[in-house]
Amino acid sequence: MKVKSILVSQPQPNTENSPYLDLIKNEKIQIDFRPFIHVEGLSAKELRHQKINLANFNGVVFTSRNAVDNYFRLAKEMRFVVPDSMKYFCQSEAIAYYLQKYIIYRKRKVYIGGKSFRDLSTSFKKHKDTNFLIPSSDIFQPDIAEVMDGLNLKWQRAIMYQTVSSDLSDLSNVKYDILVFFSPMGIQSLFENFPNFAQDNTRIAVFGKSTHDAATEKGLRVDIPVPTPETPSMAMALEKYIKENNKK
Repeated sequence: MKVKSILVSQPQPNTENSPYLDLIKNEKIQIDFRPFIHVEGLSAKELRHQKINLANFNGVVFTSRNAVDNYFRLAKEMRFVVPDSMKYFCQSEAIAYYLQKYIIYRKRKVYIGGKSFRDLSTSFKKHKDTNFLIPSSDIFQPDIAEVMDGLNLKWQRAIMYQTVSSDLSDLSNVKYDILVFFSPMGIQSLFENFPNFAQDNTRIAVFGKSTHDAATEKGLRVDIPVPTPETPSMAMALEKYIKENNKK
């Protein structure tokens, strides 16, 4: 069956060189973007229930921009003035750069990792006497605890935000040829919004094994699994699938 419309369960790209825009132009198809999930910050009261006192920590570990935003938001709500001596450990250079939204970067102690959380290990070893706070969502990567405990560091996780399903009720009568998912939460949101969803002729594209598993557990047929050696990105996989099916 030919592909004429695609719904991508992510925000619309804010860059002009997005491969999705090339798909729209070159393949003459409709691609809509709609986040199926979004982040909600927890309140100061909810943080206190976790027995978290921001003043007890002299090092903060950031694994995402959401972690940065919610740490400083809650610090403000709790009237905690982040001291100039605070040490910041950022999983990536992009997160460290984003940190400049809240601090004067050149006047602070900022340590940057690489591609994975484990890349911060060298910096952690140099600051073993630090009491680390790790702002996180309700979903926590197990390798973070493995690294921190493996180095015998003093640390505590603080759940400061959570990922929840977005309201998609306005899409109830809208049909797409392909639905694109990037996380198990996206699959969960689909069924929370549409409990009686029937796939029928709708093609499902998923990125990553965990998303693939979540889809099949819900009884969905995965038509476009990504990544593969031939199509490492979602845009490449969609382009290949469209060209193969639309020429028939």
